[in-house]
Amino acid sequence: MLVSWTWLSRYLDLSMSHEALADALSLSGLNHEETLDKAGEIVIDLEVTSNRGDCLSHIGVAREISVLYDKLLQLPNPLPQETSLAAQEVAKVRIDYPESCSRYTARLIKGCKVKSSPAWLANSLKAIGIGAVNNIVDITNYVMMECGQPLHAFDLAKLAGPEICVRRAKAGETLEAIDHKSYLLDASMCVIADAKSAVAVAGVMGGASTEVSPSTRDLLIEAAIFSPMSVRQTARGLKLHSPSSFRFERRVDPAGVDWASRRACELILELAGGELLQGVLEAGTAAESKSPVVLRLSQIERILGIQVDRQIVVRILTALGCNIAEPQADPLSIVAPSWRHDLSREADMIEEIARIHGYDKIPENSPISVVPSARRDWDHAMDKVRLVMSSAGISEAMTPSVVTESLDQAMSPWTDRSALETITPLLKGANRLRRSLLPSLLQSRADNWTAATLEANLYEISHVYLPGSGPHELPREQTNIGVVSGQDYHGMKGLVETLVNRMGCSATLSVQPTTSPGFDPLRSANITLGEHLLGYLGHIDKSLAQRWKLPSQTCVAELALDVLLQYSTLVPQFRSISPYPSIERDLNLIVAESIRWMDIESSTRAAVGHELASVQYRETYRAPEKDGANTKRLLFSVQLRRDTATLTGEEADAMIAAIIDRCTKEHGAKLLA
Repeated sequence: MLVSWTWLSRYLDLSMSHEALADALSLSGLNHEETLDKAGEIVIDLEVTSNRGDCLSHIGVAREISVLYDKLLQLPNPLPQETSLAAQEVAKVRIDYPESCSRYTARLIKGCKVKSSPAWLANSLKAIGIGAVNNIVDITNYVMMECGQPLHAFDLAKLAGPEICVRRAKAGETLEAIDHKSYLLDASMCVIADAKSAVAVAGVMGGASTEVSPSTRDLLIEAAIFSPMSVRQTARGLKLHSPSSFRFERRVDPAGVDWASRRACELILELAGGELLQGVLEAGTAAESKSPVVLRLSQIERILGIQVDRQIVVRILTALGCNIAEPQADPLSIVAPSWRHDLSREADMIEEIARIHGYDKIPENSPISVVPSARRDWDHAMDKVRLVMSSAGISEAMTPSVVTESLDQAMSPWTDRSALETITPLLKGANRLRRSLLPSLLQSRADNWTAATLEANLYEISHVYLPGSGPHELPREQTNIGVVSGQDYHGMKGLVETLVNRMGCSATLSVQPTTSPGFDPLRSANITLGEHLLGYLGHIDKSLAQRWKLPSQTCVAELALDVLLQYSTLVPQFRSISPYPSIERDLNLIVAESIRWMDIESSTRAAVGHELASVQYRETYRAPEKDGANTKRLLFSVQLRRDTATLTGEEADAMIAAIIDRCTKEHGAKLLA
């Protein structure tokens, strides 16, 4: 924000040096970038944070100076002279898109003369980097930089019909802006329109068809309140940013709309002549009164570590524009001024007291109470999860929780209920709270491949939002880990098993075939840990692979971290190691093709009990010409050990025989001779 020294001096006495002022503003939160000398004019460049939209104007900065230096602030009180002809008899305004425009006002001036601006006006704008156009356009720019409220002047004669409408743009509608470039609009954008077409992009830029020219005689002066979100999305969508959009995105003073309109009309009458029609055309609702903020004086010392006298507190807050109902009460009931959107909590008021009173007055050894903190079990658990993933060569990703409809419907293994929808899309087309992490990760993998020919293996730890069963039931917010990788099913299953083991889970991990949409029905499964559903893993089906143009096989997994933590042991437990040697035997069983490894493993563990130290799958081999059709050979190893004595060969043989017997009875297995 460029601030002119001469311009500021119109509102208060600047008896300090510009160097001292720059330092004072920096210490109070308006960082000083540099001071420029433009043809003898001192211009200060300030960095204004996004929460301080009120300081994107000379009056806003002047308010800060008046508080810091306890100086009297003198602002103009515009009272333009009106004629007897009512503006309502000439034109009307209406709002058909209240979500984007809460209030729209207009004043009409007839018989003005468009010409060059006087030197004081042109030089004021030139000092802050705005070129002079003509007296009408320059006045709207001047008032915007004076008070922060964007304005726009329409050539009234070029408007079709007597009514101005604030509405959604029509799909495919185009507009030539005053930069003389044509822009394609969509239905999410807000426009100002006459009876025929759009004549301005609301809050961003006016249209060339109604811009002020030397032949203009009658004006419609617009002053309105547009939604910050709507203006931001429109400006980004059109790649069209302006000083107006910059201010609307950071919110303007709702109570300053009429002041800015009157101020512009007063200057136009003074510099361009003409007659101001009586009354103001307006639609929408006035700004709602702000709720009071309760400030406990004891909290000031608790948070800042110093005592601040009540009188100083009241003086600072009053000078900032706050209204204090009973200055002698405790706690204080404070209503923030309309231009300070950032003052809504007790902590905000204390911060204002600190920065105006002076951060330098808070000693370094101030006794601010500090409460010791410790990392939660959840944090330790996530460290272990991330370590397993990074060790497997998988990179962490972060994707939006709000997705498009097509992305949401790609995969949803956790629920088949419709996703929750947001009222306002946060991203283009994204208006659904995701029910799974996998579609977003698959999209990211595809984007990486398209942009950099990189087969990205990704994981994400985040929330999914599962709708309730009834219309009034709150959604279940579940924290999941999603993984996408180019490895095959067995590799992904091994990663899940490694994660479960590293988390110290003692419960049994098992898999069952699944037919969830989006998964390859022949290479996918749901995962159970203990008695709870842990998640899903498998290859994506061909249609999804073709949709995202993935170059190779893609396997995915999604696990519920709450279930994983339920069975986890985060603190390693001591367990004595048997001093006695183990005996390892290999078994090769012929089983039907339908028998799964987990069935054989379960029977093996049941047959031996606690003396089975481990059982490990080795290989699957098929020889139908020898073993018969629809059969396979499962080769696995068992490790036998007793904690109290050394096993004898006969005892080990008996255990192996028990395994073979149980597998034969339960699964029709046959030991390969």
